[in-house]
Amino acid sequence: MIDKGSFLVACGFSHRNHDDPIVFPRQPGRAHDHTYFGNRSTNAFSTPASLRKHRRTSCRRGHQPGGPAYWVPTLFVGGKAVKPIGLLAHYVRRTYARVDPFPAGLKMIAGRMNARSPQPRRVTSWSCADSPNWLEPYLGFDGDDPGSKRGARIPTCDTEHRDLRLRVDFPNCWDGSRLDSPNHKSHMAYSSKGVCPRSHSVEVPALTLFVYYDGFSGGPSSELSSGGQFSAHADFVNAWNQEKLATSVNGYLNH
Repeated sequence: MIDKGSFLVACGFSHRNHDDPIVFPRQPGRAHDHTYFGNRSTNAFSTPASLRKHRRTSCRRGHQPGGPAYWVPTLFVGGKAVKPIGLLAHYVRRTYARVDPFPAGLKMIAGRMNARSPQPRRVTSWSCADSPNWLEPYLGFDGDDPGSKRGARIPTCDTEHRDLRLRVDFPNCWDGSRLDSPNHKSHMAYSSKGVCPRSHSVEVPALTLFVYYDGFSGGPSSELSSGGQFSAHADFVNAWNQEKLATSVNGYLNH
């Protein structure tokens, strides 16, 4: 895996609802329960333009006005929703060539909400971890904690690494024309050995989301609102200020 450079965005929990502006736009209440981070206005009627206009975000890196929206299916245990401590959005360069910023308005989904068997670990996984300090820059972050094993099933965490963590990796190659596609995936692709496929030749940041459930040990009684333990997925709408995004990409990923 090529890691040429990266930067982090730390986001607190924002809100929950049964909306999905990517899969079910303008249809409030149609989706399963979602947990949101970043842009605090995200709902069924959200568009990249409306997200950019909104000035409140749960993220610490300066996106305002507006800011990207991230969301995942809500985690439940014993029928009760678990509130995460927050999310780390890890923007990484995983190709040999320079990467371009995400185009304005890009939408994408990683993982399958209808999965009832293990998904590839390169797309989504669970692990036990120590939650980062949200008040300070999380220096030395490399995506994996020593002694932490990643798997498709929600683990039971021990006292040493007792905080449950969900990881979702988005594709990092764009087809250069579409900001979305009917399945919200085919306009994107994953690079292989540091190279994007010819069909998706525009190299963009590899976005990895780490959702932390502080003090929650997981276990077999846990399930996602999208069904079971294997249906982990995540959604992203690029509502970054494009100038700030380009500055971060060029300063951290293309240096």
